[in-house]
Amino acid sequence: MSEKKGFFARLREGMSKTRKSLANGLDALFHGFSKIDEEFYEELEEILIMADIGVATTGEILDTLREKVGEQHIKEPEDCRNLLMDTIKEQMITPEDAYRFTEEKSVVLVIGVNGVGKTTTTGKLAGKLKQNGRKVLLAAADTFRAAATEQLVEWSHRAGCEIIAAKEGADPAAVVFDAVTAAKARNTDVLLCDTAGRLHNKKNLMDELGKISRVIDREYPDALRETLVVLDGTTGQNALAQAKQFNEIAGITGIVITKLDGTAKGGIAIAIQRELGIPVKYIGVGEGLEDLQRFDADAFVDALFACEENAEEEE
Repeated sequence: MSEKKGFFARLREGMSKTRKSLANGLDALFHGFSKIDEEFYEELEEILIMADIGVATTGEILDTLREKVGEQHIKEPEDCRNLLMDTIKEQMITPEDAYRFTEEKSVVLVIGVNGVGKTTTTGKLAGKLKQNGRKVLLAAADTFRAAATEQLVEWSHRAGCEIIAAKEGADPAAVVFDAVTAAKARNTDVLLCDTAGRLHNKKNLMDELGKISRVIDREYPDALRETLVVLDGTTGQNALAQAKQFNEIAGITGIVITKLDGTAKGGIAIAIQRELGIPVKYIGVGEGLEDLQRFDADAFVDALFACEENAEEEE
């Protein structure tokens, strides 16, 4: 079984709680209604919102679904299932240039509140880039949490990447300055910077990220810039709120959703991408390096809706 196929199986398994609540509701809906009427749409709306797809996103999905049902003259509720899946997939298409940073000289800022798996995600990304033949340098710019630096050092050993780190409490912008200097001197392909995340004090975080950004602009203007926010999938709508706040502060270019295994709130991935207009680029369903993968809308929605025939083809 290839890594991608293995990941699809783990994704299906990890999304089981979300799928259970969603699929049970949809099965009851599609088999319980004999026609597609207003009551049918109201029931469907409730099911999607319960899966944490969000009110605004659910509204948009249903508007598109109504149009398609009308255009295709669909009468049977069961015939709506694939149409619903296609509609959601269309909402989540990843732009063609989403992963440019993995192929060009780039600086990647990884942001997010503590506890979401930010440092682990940074380490896993380093490992994946290294596996793909990229020369990677890590910067431990989360200097407010001693364990973050230790954790990233451990990941640097695992991934076989060099790391620039400093003592606890050091100026994060100074760490990034040293890392940028080293990245240029060593002809590094990708500089990955783990940053501190303290949303409860937005001003400090804004000042800190602003300072880091100015250092990169000044010292490494030719590098492609990527800012990834890491969100914990188990927190549902809170993850969406965090993403909005971080976007105000840092101008996010991509989203990483972790801990999608074991949550009934997996629909939040759909809500976040749709409401912010920022692509989900990676999702995580476990602790291992192979448990972080590029986001694939088809695989995600199929796992969410438990398409058995697709699963069998993949396995």
